[in-house]
Amino acid sequence: MYKTIVVHVDGSPLQHARLRAAARLAEDHGAHVVGSATTGMSWRAFAVLAGNMGAPAMPTSDFQAFRDAASACLDAFAVEAGRLGLPSVELRLVEDDPRYALLLQSRYADLTVLSQDTAAGTDVRVRGLPEQVALHGARPVLVVPEAYSGAPIPGTAVIGWDGSMQAIRAIQGAMPLLQRAESVKLVLVNPDTLSELHGEEPGADMALYLARHDVQVDVVVEHTRATQGDALLSVARSTGAGLLVTGAYGHSRYREWVLGGVTRELLERAPIPLLLAH
Repeated sequence: MYKTIVVHVDGSPLQHARLRAAARLAEDHGAHVVGSATTGMSWRAFAVLAGNMGAPAMPTSDFQAFRDAASACLDAFAVEAGRLGLPSVELRLVEDDPRYALLLQSRYADLTVLSQDTAAGTDVRVRGLPEQVALHGARPVLVVPEAYSGAPIPGTAVIGWDGSMQAIRAIQGAMPLLQRAESVKLVLVNPDTLSELHGEEPGADMALYLARHDVQVDVVVEHTRATQGDALLSVARSTGAGLLVTGAYGHSRYREWVLGGVTRELLERAPIPLLLAH
């Protein structure tokens, strides 16, 4: 079960959906929720800028303004958490960039809850916070779309299974959810292209592994010319799924960058919560 859940707090409109998702999971698992807000700059970075002869002077009051803004976000988060009835909430203000702060805090949590990356025109080489934390963090990441309104997580779960280490880690990270799911679909897209990872009967070994963890699955094999992301989203829509589970960047980062990538496709388009691990 998830016992510690970290939620990114930034005061944006997207925050409401991710807090609702965290509240739903906290209720189901009896979890402690940590709301994490950051100033966006560490004192060390501030000192470097302040001491740089070529940089414009930054008064200490500017740094305090960053702290005050983050504190205000935490206050609003606390009010909303109270409305949702969260019994165990911690507010944490970190003087750092959110990427580094969340990466550190994810080490001491079971799950990090972030919002879908909806920023248009984001540089593909950098991209957003969900990828940063999923790729470099120690724990799985739950990415919540803005439209999420409190539906059961997972209800029905759809797993993207390609035999990769990343997919294995995602399944392991999602196990507390899979064990509570009403239905689990283990989806293999064109498994014949990765036959050396699947054995004689694609999906059978993973289905047996999950069954031993009290997760009963239906193996769904999709032979299609659509992208893997499209195929997974199609199965999710047709089954009314409440959760997608997949490895983050199963291929090389360069190949994902060139082709667009399943991870990027799902981050941009998934209409339901997406659990990622790398």
